[in-house]
Amino acid sequence: MGVSVVVATYNRLLPLAELLESLSKQTYKPTQVIIVNDGGPSVQAAVDAYPELSVELIELRENVGHVEARNIGVRAATEDFIMLCDDDDLLLPCHVERMIANMNDADFVYSDVEIFHYRIENGVRIPTDRFLFAYEFDLQAMRTFSTYVPSGSMYRRTIHDTIGYFDPYVHNYWDWDFFLRVANEFRVKRVATASVLYAFSNEGDHLSKQMNETRQMYLNRLSEKHLLGHLPTKNFWLLLSEPEVQKRQATSEVIWNGEPFRSRLAHFIHC
Repeated sequence: MGVSVVVATYNRLLPLAELLESLSKQTYKPTQVIIVNDGGPSVQAAVDAYPELSVELIELRENVGHVEARNIGVRAATEDFIMLCDDDDLLLPCHVERMIANMNDADFVYSDVEIFHYRIENGVRIPTDRFLFAYEFDLQAMRTFSTYVPSGSMYRRTIHDTIGYFDPYVHNYWDWDFFLRVANEFRVKRVATASVLYAFSNEGDHLSKQMNETRQMYLNRLSEKHLLGHLPTKNFWLLLSEPEVQKRQATSEVIWNGEPFRSRLAHFIHC
C-alpha cells in the first residue's frame, strides 16, 4: 500500500532536513514525498541530501499560506494513503508502518506525540525536555479542546472526494476543522503510540503561545462553522491543566530514546 507524505514548508531548511532524515529511517518507506515550498528560500539542498526518498518538490513563486500550500500538496498526491507532516516535526522509525497497520479498520488514524523543547547546536536541534501528549479519543470533548496533532496522521486519499480540502477560512485551526469534518463522516482511530515528535521552541513565535485578535477571529470562525459555542482561549499550556482536559489523559507507548535527528545537511554544513 502506497503512502504519499505531504509537507508544506517555509524558511525551515535544517528542520526540514531532519524530517527527511526521519523519513529515510522508516521501516515502511513512503512511496511519495511531496514538499510544497511556500514561496520561501530554496530547500533543494535538503532534497538533494536524501536521494533515496522519492521527493517531488513543488516551488511556489509567492507565499500562499500554509493551509493552501497543504491543499496543493494533497492534490498532487497519487497514493491511496496520505500522511501529513509539519516541516519541523519528526517521525520515529516505526511510525509509518504502525499507521498502515491500523488502517485496516479505519479511514483516518492519528498517533500520540511527544512534544519536545530544544536548543540548536551546529545546525542540529538538541532536545532539552519532553512532554507526552496523549489523550483518549472523545469526539464530544474534541469539540471543546482538540488533542489532534496533524503531523504523522494518515488517511485515505478518497476522503477529500467527500469532504473537500483544508479550509483557509479558519487558518490556524485548519487541522481541528479537518478532524471534525472527517469524524462526522468516517472511521477515526487513535493509535496509542507516541511515535511523532512535535517541536516546540521556547524562543520561537509558536502559534500556540499566544492568543491575539487575529487568532481569536479564526477561532470564532471555527466555532460558528461547527456550532461549538464558546471556546476557551487560554494559553496552550494552561489549557492542558484544565480538569476537563486532564481527565482525558491516556497511557501511551513511549519509544523515543531522546536522541536528536542529525541530518546529512547539518553534517555537510558543519563538518
